[in-house]
Amino acid sequence: MNIEALTATARAMVASGKGLLAMDESNGTCNKRFASVGIPQTVEMRRAWRELLLTTPGLSTCISGVILVDETIRQAAAVGMPFTRVAQDAGLLVGIKVDTGAKALAAHPGETVTEGLDGLRERLRSYFEMGARFAKWRGVIAVDDMRLPTPACTAVNAHALARYATLCQEAGLVPIIEPEVLMDGSHTQARCQEVTVAVLRSVFEQLVLQGVVLEAIVLKPNMVVAGLACTPENTPAEVADATLQCLRRVVPAAVPGIMFLSGGQSGEDASGRLNAMHIEGERPWPLSFSFARAIQHPALDIWAGKEANRVAAQRALMHRARCNSAALKGEYSTAMEAT
Repeated sequence: MNIEALTATARAMVASGKGLLAMDESNGTCNKRFASVGIPQTVEMRRAWRELLLTTPGLSTCISGVILVDETIRQAAAVGMPFTRVAQDAGLLVGIKVDTGAKALAAHPGETVTEGLDGLRERLRSYFEMGARFAKWRGVIAVDDMRLPTPACTAVNAHALARYATLCQEAGLVPIIEPEVLMDGSHTQARCQEVTVAVLRSVFEQLVLQGVVLEAIVLKPNMVVAGLACTPENTPAEVADATLQCLRRVVPAAVPGIMFLSGGQSGEDASGRLNAMHIEGERPWPLSFSFARAIQHPALDIWAGKEANRVAAQRALMHRARCNSAALKGEYSTAMEAT
């Protein structure tokens, strides 16, 4: 394990003014999004879409790296250049999603555990040889007003994240630690904060127990928001206050950076809430973003699978990337959406 190289990669991932473009949707999720805008759900169309993302001019001015899936890391651009090389030549770090998805947790209705540890050591070595320098694993935590999550669900997902992280560092990859407390439901923001604190505390206990080097990880948590069915909606300042309070209580200062997931938020909401966190005073770690749909969605609608729309779609993608980059400086405003 080369700790110096790992920590350098982690710091590069959270470079000032930059975040990650998560393009690691499963084929099933990607196909659903294609279907919603009339795009054929084929391997070639997924390849073309991901080439459009990776070749967006100027992407590295706002994006430090991209998260790929197994299908994408093995694909190439139309000219034959492997996507890993396309990304590297564009100044982007290459990451890879390595979990195999959330599956029903036995004896715990409504809860899941993320699988994929079997054979992971060998897969990580292969991904490193392909050019990946960081990885991602997502633990999914359902929440309600009373029963969920159970201690069993929290513990098993925290343990899996820690085991994944040790294997990543052994293979030379920075692990993104993603314990996501879902936004689905009618729970209050206070309940989300309570659960998020408990989940993060369990995760860091397991990371330390398993010997993970905290200086060589990146945390990817949810923002602390009320459930989607809860009204009224939280203001950006409320989200910033609750989220930062939660993180300050649990996350060690040794962690080199925190990159939020969007978790179903609109692009505008995600940018506005991220912006609010950057006008709230000093923090012991850089805060950034690792967004998928919150960056991609407008571009996908514009592209609609048509080559003639490629340039316009890339412009829309860069607009969302610039909005999030501005949020990292506390300079985002809704007026930017009109430009």
